[in-house]
Amino acid sequence: MTEISNVIFDVGNVLYQWDIRALYGKLIDDPERLDWFLDNVVTLEWHFQHDAGRELAPMVAELVAEWPEERELIEAYVPRWLETIPGPVPGSLALVEELHAREVPIFGITNFGVEFWAMFRPTAPIFDLFGDIIVSGAEKMMKPDPRIYQLAQRRFKVDPSATLFIDDRQDNVDSARACGFVGHQFQNADALRAELESHDLLGRR
Repeated sequence: MTEISNVIFDVGNVLYQWDIRALYGKLIDDPERLDWFLDNVVTLEWHFQHDAGRELAPMVAELVAEWPEERELIEAYVPRWLETIPGPVPGSLALVEELHAREVPIFGITNFGVEFWAMFRPTAPIFDLFGDIIVSGAEKMMKPDPRIYQLAQRRFKVDPSATLFIDDRQDNVDSARACGFVGHQFQNADALRAELESHDLLGRR
């Protein structure tokens, strides 16, 4: 079994919480209307177009044309998007700092649109500790597409069998494993700490 010497992190809901409801819960008081709005108007599927490489302006314009009565709420999404990130996932950033202190090479693969990444990245200095981060919107390919893991292997110059990939989605982990990476489905920081310790990447407490 190859010794693990590199770590690749997902970002959303591994390092930082992300939830569209965190924004729109402030703007829509009625819980039933909030659920309807997130199920039908500003949906995850609509947002993921940006992660895949689409620009925000035409996405917003198309959605307003489809739901003109919801214009005000739709147009709040981009300028207030940082409010969809309530904060770091408890305990995760400390693990990154500990890995960095032990000189473990750290990388990222994130499904993230380029415009939102440009807004978010300056608020998150933890990424200064990363060797490189692949952003799906810039590459126009998203996890779990195998090509994004193949790109990571080339760009990060890592041996997949010596690299632990961490993601909260099982399909993303499965695809990484199929490309030769060692995978861990993130549940919480304590479980991840145990995984990292099992590979001797962290000092045991």
